[in-house]
Amino acid sequence: MTLPKRSRTFSVACLVAATATLALSGCAKSETTSNDAGGDSSKGAQVAQTPSASSGSGCSLTTYGAPKLDLKNAVVGFSQSEKEANPFRIAETQSIKDEAAKIGVKKLLTTNAQSQLSKQVSDIQDMLAQGAQFLIVAPLNSDGLEPALQAAAAKKVPVLTIDRKVNATACKDYLAFLGSDFVEQGKRAADAMIKATGGKGKVAILLGSSGNSVTTDRTKGFVDQVAAQAPGLEIVAQQTGEFARDKGQQVMEQLIQSKPDITAVYAENDEMALGAVTALKAAGKAPGKDVKIVSIDGTRNAVQALANGELNAVIESNPRFGPLAFATAEKFYGGEGIPEDVIISDRAYDASNAKDSLGGAY
Repeated sequence: MTLPKRSRTFSVACLVAATATLALSGCAKSETTSNDAGGDSSKGAQVAQTPSASSGSGCSLTTYGAPKLDLKNAVVGFSQSEKEANPFRIAETQSIKDEAAKIGVKKLLTTNAQSQLSKQVSDIQDMLAQGAQFLIVAPLNSDGLEPALQAAAAKKVPVLTIDRKVNATACKDYLAFLGSDFVEQGKRAADAMIKATGGKGKVAILLGSSGNSVTTDRTKGFVDQVAAQAPGLEIVAQQTGEFARDKGQQVMEQLIQSKPDITAVYAENDEMALGAVTALKAAGKAPGKDVKIVSIDGTRNAVQALANGELNAVIESNPRFGPLAFATAEKFYGGEGIPEDVIISDRAYDASNAKDSLGGAY
C-alpha cells in the first residue's frame, strides 16, 4: 500500500538509498525488554518517500547558520523521550547507537527523559554543556522544548527531530523532522477497519498520550476517513490509553462495561491493542472475531497476535532512525539543503503477511 506523495518535503529521498538497515515500527510501551526487541533490521528498511515536487533549496548549512562539522570528529547528542522499556524506544535508541558506531562518530552522548518534559529540557542543556555539536532529539511532546531549542540555537548546534514533530520553526528552531505521516497512518488504519467490519458497527478509539502530534494526527486520519468512507461505522468512544498496555487494558475493561455493544477497537499503538486483547479475553469475548482490532506500530508481539487471529490489521511505524538521521546530517554538512519534513514509507500487516513478517518486526 503506497502512501500519497507530498510536496515540499522530499528532496532528500535519495539520501536514504543507503539506509537499508532499519525496520518495523511503533510508539509503544511494553513489558518486553530483551535484547532482541529490535528484530532483524535487514528485513524492514526505513525508506523515505519519493518526492512529487521540488521542495526548494531546503535548509542548508548557510541558511541555518551552523559551522562546518566532520561527524567523525564530532560530539553528537541523542535525547530519548521515554525509557527503553518498550519495543519502539529500544529499537530507536539502538539504531542511533549502532549507526554512530558504524560511521565512526567520535563521541555519542545519550540521555533518557523518562517521560518527563522538564528532564528532557535539562538533558539537552546538559549535553550542550558537555560540548555536543549536533543533536538528534525524539521529542516527548510537540510543545515545551523551547528552552532546550533556544539553548542549542545560541550555540549554533543543529537539532534534528525524529518520530514526533515539534511546534516550532524549521531551519530556525530545529533543522528538520524525520518520521512517518501520522495522519496517513490513521487513514490506513481506518481503511483496514472498514475492511474488517464491512463498514458497519460501533468502534472505540484508544487514544495515545495527549500533547503530541502522533495522537492528534492518528486520530484525525482515522476519524476523517471513517466519516468519508463508512458512515455506518459509528465511533462511540474516544479515551486515552496513554500508549501503555496496562492503561489500554484498564480502558478496555471500562468500555466493556459502559459500551457493551462495541464491535471494534482502533488502538493508536500496539501496546494498547494488546491490553485490549487481554481485557476482551477476560470478559469472555474473542478479540479479532467478536471485536475487530486495528492498531499502529508493528511490534513483534502485535504481529504475532495478528498471525494468531487476535488482531485484524497493524499499520507500521518504523523506529530505526539511525541510518536516516546520520545520512541526513552528512548531507547537511556536505552543503545540501534538507527539507522541513522527511517522511518515511510505512508498510501494513494483515493476516496474509503477518507470519512471514515476524522476523523483521521489533
